[in-house]
Amino acid sequence: MNRLEPNILLAVSTGVALILLVLTASAFGEPGNAVKYIVSAIVCSAIVAVLNSWMARRMGQTDLQPLIRTEAPTSTVLAGLFPLAVIFAAAAPVFFPGRDYGLMVIIAAVWFGVSVDSALRARRAR
Repeated sequence: MNRLEPNILLAVSTGVALILLVLTASAFGEPGNAVKYIVSAIVCSAIVAVLNSWMARRMGQTDLQPLIRTEAPTSTVLAGLFPLAVIFAAAAPVFFPGRDYGLMVIIAAVWFGVSVDSALRARRAR
């Protein structure tokens, strides 16, 4: 029986948290920015996921490891902070409505892109 890869679960949970952030920022943030938040989340995530490994290879770092590794059990706890931080960020527009949350969406999208890159690295290592 195949077990679920923890790096894939990290990417999925961070992605769901990013969607929650985009939804709350669109609903409670500055009016008219919903499209900007959606495009920023998609473009920034894709750029980080695609270019992270490429840049590492260009810089000579060929031994990149996924975020969650079996030989380092604490990496699971530390990587779990990604979706937790994005979920906390998703609560900010509810408590502080009417502001522009574009930078927060971009930061969360970068974290999601890093977790997707980690899931791709883990899959290549198998």
